[in-house]
Amino acid sequence: MKFFALTFAVICCFASTLAKIEIEDSVLVLTKDNIAEAIEQNDYVLVEFYAPWCGHCKALAPEYAKAAKKLEEGGFPVKLAKVDATIETELAEKHEVRGYPTLKFYRKGSAIDYGGGRQADDIVNWVIKKTSPVAKVLTTTEEAKSFIEAQNVAIVGFFKDVESDGAKVFLEVGNALNDNHVFGISSNDEVFNEYGTSDGKVILFKKFDEGKNEFNDELDLKKLQKFISVHALPLVVDFNHDTAQKIFSGDIKSHLLVFLSKEAGHFEEYVEKIKEPAKKFREEVLFVTINVDESDHERILEFFGMKKSDAPAMRIIELEQDMAKYKPENPELSSENVLEFVTAFTEGKLKRHLFTQDLPEDWDKNPVKVLVGANFHEVAYDKKKNVLVEFYAPWCGHCQKLAPIYEALGEKYKDREDLVIAKMDATANELEDVKIINYPTITLYKKETNEAVEYNDDRTLEGLSKFIESDGAYGQATEEAQEEDEDDDVPRKDEL
Repeated sequence: MKFFALTFAVICCFASTLAKIEIEDSVLVLTKDNIAEAIEQNDYVLVEFYAPWCGHCKALAPEYAKAAKKLEEGGFPVKLAKVDATIETELAEKHEVRGYPTLKFYRKGSAIDYGGGRQADDIVNWVIKKTSPVAKVLTTTEEAKSFIEAQNVAIVGFFKDVESDGAKVFLEVGNALNDNHVFGISSNDEVFNEYGTSDGKVILFKKFDEGKNEFNDELDLKKLQKFISVHALPLVVDFNHDTAQKIFSGDIKSHLLVFLSKEAGHFEEYVEKIKEPAKKFREEVLFVTINVDESDHERILEFFGMKKSDAPAMRIIELEQDMAKYKPENPELSSENVLEFVTAFTEGKLKRHLFTQDLPEDWDKNPVKVLVGANFHEVAYDKKKNVLVEFYAPWCGHCQKLAPIYEALGEKYKDREDLVIAKMDATANELEDVKIINYPTITLYKKETNEAVEYNDDRTLEGLSKFIESDGAYGQATEEAQEEDEDDDVPRKDEL
């Protein structure tokens, strides 16, 4: 009797440790106490990490609930869930949440970033695709030939045992990359013989360059992903709507951008010449051509301070180093010069190319002073003065709205000898030691210490005045200001 009583007590104790999962509009409500259980009990779970004040999250909420209902009514084995990341802060950090909303898809416990749209049908279609087989099973030579022939790029794994560790790695990579690539798998001897390969090999078939590439390294998740990301694109890839995502989401974050005009015949003249250096740096630098005749590419030219008439030309950009740019001393697009330019970059011998405008003669004539790269440090780091700087973009709507307010601010404080109100076009002037992400960015450089304090409150004359008078203490982001930024889509420097 004591045994049964003890057993019952243990069961009750165990049951009490399982946190109940609440459901709102067919969406699971997850916390740190039940998320592991939800992911373990369901093969497929899409989790939204949200903030209640976030405008984008509010817009997503009804579509997310609608999608959850459709999946439930359709009998699909997918659960939609949500986590309030402002409450479950440790959980958000653990799952690498860096913005709102962040959606992650858990397939049998393995997480990948959500890559679909934000309408109900988009969500449903994306998760259904993710629950389909990662790789098409190729049981005959005819199936394999048909599969490979139908694709511009097809990745095929050859495994005698599709349950082997190597096959599992292959399928896991397929799960992570099947938004952009098509995967097949075969254990058939005739298929092996047809393609002259052996157990445990992965071959990337493509209709350009070498025609195919065989992966000969150990079957490691990161190594295979990089192999695919490198070889699934041409040696020299043309930038367009179809390739943009693959270019920017790939493992190679250093790009040689070659600006050419199709109308002028540049592609026929130069692309072949740069293929040899492209081979040499294939795993370090991605070679990308950009057609300057396309109106969609005007913003890219502006970002590099270039005009259509500058083509043919080349630049290097580092995506992970604040979009750092490099300009060659010799602009010639010969194989030898391209090789020399990229070699100097990979060896760390190049200095960043920073934009700066000419300093206007009347830069300090008006209440709001004009800064450029050449005079920024002298003015902003004057230890005898507080210096307020607006970093703006001429095309930015928020900056245009702020302009009359900022001019009024300059007028208000024009007689203060210990204060400078200034502005700088951050699209035409760059600073190696100051990183501007959003437009406008308003920063106070404090006298004596040169400490930089960013203003993050309402952009009003009263708010900016309080920021100045409080020596930067006033003006930290409120929940309302954060929500306004979310709703208004504040422009970012890296939005080309």
